[in-house]
Amino acid sequence: MTAPLSTDLTADRVLILDFGSQVTQLIARRLRESGVYCEIHPFAMTGGKVKDFGAKAIILSGSPAFISQENSPRAPQEVFEQGVPVLGICYGQHVMCAQLGGEVTGSDHREYGRAFVDIKEPCALFEGLWELGAREQVWMSHGDRVTKLPEGFRVVGQSEGAPFAVIADDTRHFYGVQFHPEVVHTPHGAQLLKNFTHHVAGCRGEWTMAAFRDEEIARIRAKVGQGKVICGLSGGVDSSVAAVLLHEAIGDQLTCIFVDTGLMRSGEADQVVTLFRDHYNIPLIHRDASDLFLGKLAGVTDPEQKRKIIGGLFIDVFDEEAHKIGGAEFLAQGTLYPDVIESVSVSGAGMTIKSHHNVGGLPARMKLKLVEPLRELFKDEVRRLGRELGLPESFIGRHPFPGPGLAIRIPGDITPEKLAILRKADTIYLEEIRNAGLYDAIWQAFAVLLPVRTVGVMGDERTYDYACALRAVTSVDGMTADYYPFDHEFLGRVATRIINEVRGINRVTYDITSKPPGTIEWE
Repeated sequence: MTAPLSTDLTADRVLILDFGSQVTQLIARRLRESGVYCEIHPFAMTGGKVKDFGAKAIILSGSPAFISQENSPRAPQEVFEQGVPVLGICYGQHVMCAQLGGEVTGSDHREYGRAFVDIKEPCALFEGLWELGAREQVWMSHGDRVTKLPEGFRVVGQSEGAPFAVIADDTRHFYGVQFHPEVVHTPHGAQLLKNFTHHVAGCRGEWTMAAFRDEEIARIRAKVGQGKVICGLSGGVDSSVAAVLLHEAIGDQLTCIFVDTGLMRSGEADQVVTLFRDHYNIPLIHRDASDLFLGKLAGVTDPEQKRKIIGGLFIDVFDEEAHKIGGAEFLAQGTLYPDVIESVSVSGAGMTIKSHHNVGGLPARMKLKLVEPLRELFKDEVRRLGRELGLPESFIGRHPFPGPGLAIRIPGDITPEKLAILRKADTIYLEEIRNAGLYDAIWQAFAVLLPVRTVGVMGDERTYDYACALRAVTSVDGMTADYYPFDHEFLGRVATRIINEVRGINRVTYDITSKPPGTIEWE
């Protein structure tokens, strides 16, 4: 993992041990939102490292595993010997009970989804939140359940399927909840977590973007010294914020390289060059490699092969331009904390990391040391930092755009003709969303050029053209998403414009598929 930030900024630090839950990142997000610095580490973290971390509190995540299974994961016993508050969530509660002398068994009465907890006794977790005798909505996801409490624990909340839904050991400040307070489906879950970190553990909540900005600038200067830094600029939010932060720290020691793959949305390449070269006056190399990328992608239909080709070629082109600069010692990247977490995930999800982030390491031939100024941050935190740095809202508020770009929004083979058709359709779609005042209410919206052609009638002639699918999703955290409920009038207006204005499309559909939890990108 990464080196911790300075003591002043992260003295009140919380350790989250990950047992493989698909929503572990949400725990960290909720803590960061309340101003508490935290890090996620695998449950297999050694006891020595648990001690060295110096946590003010520890949280044990959920898991797809069952305690009743043979060789199910356990926490380092040192977790319970640090003298700091511990909160077990779902499987984390089971781990706590199993390791402290309680019992956990499988149950025929499982709870998945919305449930209700009855508050039986007062508890520090409920302070200013839930009153004695209240019935509160929560989100459950469990098969096993606690059947015997360890010594020193008491029951403070029950549900129909979990007689030990909330438990507390007030002396040791150990708490367990059977439900998931980190998800939005537990309406008051964020406040419950804040009660644990602020009231129980005594965290002050001083993690702010202004403090991070100052701290990170000082850290960049200390690491880089008088060295030259090159930064891979994609034009997305992450690399844009990283570049501006680096420029504020080291000025003209930074040179940005923008590799134009030819797979960006309409007008975006020009926007990147204008913002960074003209507005910020940051030294920028603009390499138009669109013909090279399209040539390598010709005839390729498998989406994962497309990703690998684009990622590998991006590194080759970037490396070629970097050698022209000469004397560069450092490479800056817009790696975010979710990328770092995925690279050490207990579920092995590191295989899905964006190819241009190279969290696992750089190609040896590049011989550059990494600078990753956003490595501690989640996406929403990067946007807040961007606003702190004065980046225009047009960049900060843009919908996420995957590294492979339009290549994966054209299922099947990619041609210049298809790219032109898709760009026009996508531009119209986003224009209408903005005109309707809906852009900021939607987390991500885009058009997809489907690999099918349909027969239609336009005017007095038959057509045989492509079908276009439109997607738009809402999301609070990017971990789960649901389709945006456009009214029929809006969809009719967009479809009419696309069919009338984009030659090559004669049918438009709207995708109402929801995004399950646990995936990183919606494409």
